[in-house]
Amino acid sequence: MKFRSYSVPYPVNEKYSKKAAYFSMEFAVHQPLKIYSGGLGFLSGSHLRSAYELKQNMIGIGILWKYGYYDQTRNQDQTLQPAWMEKNYSFLEDTGIKFQILIHDAPVWVKAWYLNPETFNSAPLFLLSTDLPENDYVSQTICHRLYDANVATKVAQFILLGVGGAKLIDELGFNPDVYHLNEAHGISAAFYLLNKFKSAEKVKEHLVFTTHTPEEAGNEKHDIYLCHKMSYFCGLSIDEVRRLTGIEDDQFNHSLAALRFARKANGVSALHGVVSREMWKKYQGICEITSITNAQNYTYWADEPLYRHLENNDNWAIDDRKYYLKRRAFEIVADQTGKIFNPDKVLTIVWARRFAGYKRADFLTTDLARFEKLISNTKYPVQIIWAGKPYPVDYPAITTFNNLVHLSKKYSNVAVLVGYELFLSRRLKQAADIWLNNPRVPREASGTSGMTAAMNGAVNFSTDDGWIPEFTKHGVNSFVVPKADYVNMTTHDQDEYDLNKLYDILEHEIIPTYYENPDKWREIVKNSMRDVRHQFDSNRMADEYYEIMYK
Repeated sequence: MKFRSYSVPYPVNEKYSKKAAYFSMEFAVHQPLKIYSGGLGFLSGSHLRSAYELKQNMIGIGILWKYGYYDQTRNQDQTLQPAWMEKNYSFLEDTGIKFQILIHDAPVWVKAWYLNPETFNSAPLFLLSTDLPENDYVSQTICHRLYDANVATKVAQFILLGVGGAKLIDELGFNPDVYHLNEAHGISAAFYLLNKFKSAEKVKEHLVFTTHTPEEAGNEKHDIYLCHKMSYFCGLSIDEVRRLTGIEDDQFNHSLAALRFARKANGVSALHGVVSREMWKKYQGICEITSITNAQNYTYWADEPLYRHLENNDNWAIDDRKYYLKRRAFEIVADQTGKIFNPDKVLTIVWARRFAGYKRADFLTTDLARFEKLISNTKYPVQIIWAGKPYPVDYPAITTFNNLVHLSKKYSNVAVLVGYELFLSRRLKQAADIWLNNPRVPREASGTSGMTAAMNGAVNFSTDDGWIPEFTKHGVNSFVVPKADYVNMTTHDQDEYDLNKLYDILEHEIIPTYYENPDKWREIVKNSMRDVRHQFDSNRMADEYYEIMYK
């Protein structure tokens, strides 16, 4: 295949003829390509799949992580053991393109690999690697671990994505109308484009930015002198960087720079748009912030037989299919933990996503008396599964994971699984009757796992954050903890309120409905599947990016 004067290798839909280059640190396109950590990757993977389905004129730009994020294994006592295994992919094509970029004032060789659209039904994806014999060992390690804990390595990764990605586009001769940054990791591209276009206004014409972070502290910041020393600014002096970005202090705020270089930005849910505008309004010179709610690719995620039975209004077949999906998923539970879960009309609660403090993975267990009562109820039995990957140096999150492992050893109906990637994610959504999500409001920008859970016959039970306010009809298609006056609450008071509401709804609404009114439960499942089908399919989202952001 020819990679110079590159164009997408399929007929482009005229509606989406504008050329877009989509930069992301991670892409979860399909299980075999392990270059993602969590929600950001799941989102960008679905985006590429929908871009392919809609025949959009888009390419993805990412990094080929040699060891992925990490492999989640166990110590002898079943606690978490991060392992880094080299990954090899025979399905990636060598583009033959190699070029140099400056990192730390030294030339570093970059090679580009290609994921053909036909391989996994996604828009074309170019992946950058520095793991080359021409580079010294330190340069080779830039692309070894996604979100490397070493600060200098992480800055080098941002340069590789932004500067390397923008330079690759020139090598390809793709000439995009739009450079779309999915999160601010790739904002170094703006400094490369500044050298190319010779004006900040010209850069602004071409750049759009999606922010996923609902609080200022969560945005990436690095020492501006370190960034300068590492050639992040493509030859500009620190004074010039300050003048261009308006950043006066010594911390270079990547998101703030992106908001000043982009012509338009978006939050990833209606609520997150509001939160973002409020959060950034005190800063001068930032672009308009709109919102496009995240979504997931229906074709990839939805259980097709379940939807077929839904269309045929075949209630028996819906129940039978859900029983089969649970039974199949529980083989994984048995394999990993030696516990036999019951697939036949036993309420199964699943909490599975990235382990981060604000997501409160162990929330149900913080009132041990109520937790004990919940899972020892023989009249209305409950099974609970936890899964998810903490960041490998986030020790509080790892401690939470390990505490849940130790707790699970006491109960035959509580399991903690490892290896939470696309395959296990799909199986756990198929296993779930209740997909539990309890982040502290308003810390969740969007949170897309519940969308794909609903596409597999699971009912969302969530705090009222992220995408949930746009979806939920309590007791009709999901269950939701009603918002309180969180702004005037301490964290402790918020947690106490949410926990009491969570248990009240579980004990008085969810469990009685599931066991005493199975017809009503099935209607909730069906409403959930219908309501998520179009509004939260990423085809809608990919279309909105062209309509709202790229025009």
